[in-house]
Amino acid sequence: MIYLNSLRSRLTNSLQNTVIRGTLWKLTARISSLVLQSAYFFIIARSLGTEQYGLFVGVMALVKMVVPFANWGTPHILVKHVSRNKSLIQAYFGNALWITTALGLTVLAALLVLNQFVLSTRFPFVLLLAIGLAELIFARFHDASLKSFIATDLFGRDAQLNILLSINGLIAAACLLLFVQAPNALIWGLLYLASRVMTAIISISLVSRILGKPKPHLSLMKSEIRDGFYFSVDLSSQTIYNDIDKAMLASMSTLTATGIYGAAYRIIEVGLIPLIAVMGASYAQFFRKGASGIQGSLKLARRIVPFAGGYGALSSLGLWVCAPIVPYILGEDYAQAVSALRWLSPLIFLKSMQFFAANTLTGAGLQGWRSALQAGIALLNALLNFMLIPAYSWQGAALASLIADGLLAALLWGLVLRFARQQVSES
Repeated sequence: MIYLNSLRSRLTNSLQNTVIRGTLWKLTARISSLVLQSAYFFIIARSLGTEQYGLFVGVMALVKMVVPFANWGTPHILVKHVSRNKSLIQAYFGNALWITTALGLTVLAALLVLNQFVLSTRFPFVLLLAIGLAELIFARFHDASLKSFIATDLFGRDAQLNILLSINGLIAAACLLLFVQAPNALIWGLLYLASRVMTAIISISLVSRILGKPKPHLSLMKSEIRDGFYFSVDLSSQTIYNDIDKAMLASMSTLTATGIYGAAYRIIEVGLIPLIAVMGASYAQFFRKGASGIQGSLKLARRIVPFAGGYGALSSLGLWVCAPIVPYILGEDYAQAVSALRWLSPLIFLKSMQFFAANTLTGAGLQGWRSALQAGIALLNALLNFMLIPAYSWQGAALASLIADGLLAALLWGLVLRFARQQVSES
């Protein structure tokens, strides 16, 4: 009886911990989303085939590289301030929506011009427009809504919005499967846009009802222009070394190779879901702990990293072993995805090492250092892809990703330890 009471007390105390409670909500949402996203990924990959799926992946990769500049880091600035003072939510949420609308449309126009007159491989205009609107505008509205709930510790609402996004994606995929006789990338792009529009409308409405209607206060952003730039560079760098390989494959290799590689990479992203759940749940905590310096945010990271690293190692091994089942799920067109998945499987472990080192720096106000390092790695990744893809196709892209992600993990932790030692010596 005493043991049961002690266990009950420990469980109650654990659930009162913000990170643990948030992680449980995040995992619930991510597991639900995992099932839904896997279902619509399988539908899309099988329905479109490797070539049309490769075209969609190529366009999406191109758009994602400029996504961070469509909101100037405003969702992260929101978390930074609202996690410390919740009364600021309406102002910073309003700022995020207003700036996303203005910058998103500007970036989209530039991207369309770039595609038309600069890129050697021109993607279909309507497809690029649809994916651009979906990712640069409406998906950013959804992201700002998620960050609003994370900053105010309303992890249940954050979980609901994550599941909503996956449900709407599955509905769009089901429409493609049931109502389109000859599916192609363009039709899927338009359905994808419709799903993102609906998700954004519901997300903004939910935030407005629970936390208050957005009331932009743009003067608050004057002092955040530099940090907004740092966040944009950081996120853009992450996107570049995650997605430039797919964009360059579509341009320098074949759409079939892009489809094979894109399918394997999508499976890696599914494997990252538990890590992203923990990272999302602990993100605001890194800012709170980091207010006292990097020793505070590092203390939080030390509690998380052993579990994250263990999961990363086991998942990487599991995907390598289970890779041969991919053609049975996606179809024989994706037979080469077995090799691609095995090449990419170590990325889960490497990223488990990156995520929390990066957030340790961000929480301690060292975003500039993080952004500079990630920008350098992004350029290195682009150079490696440029050198390796023409000769080795998707194998070259995979090798470039492994080199870049491994180096980034090592350098991020090097920076964390350097600044931690510096703070100790100064104090």
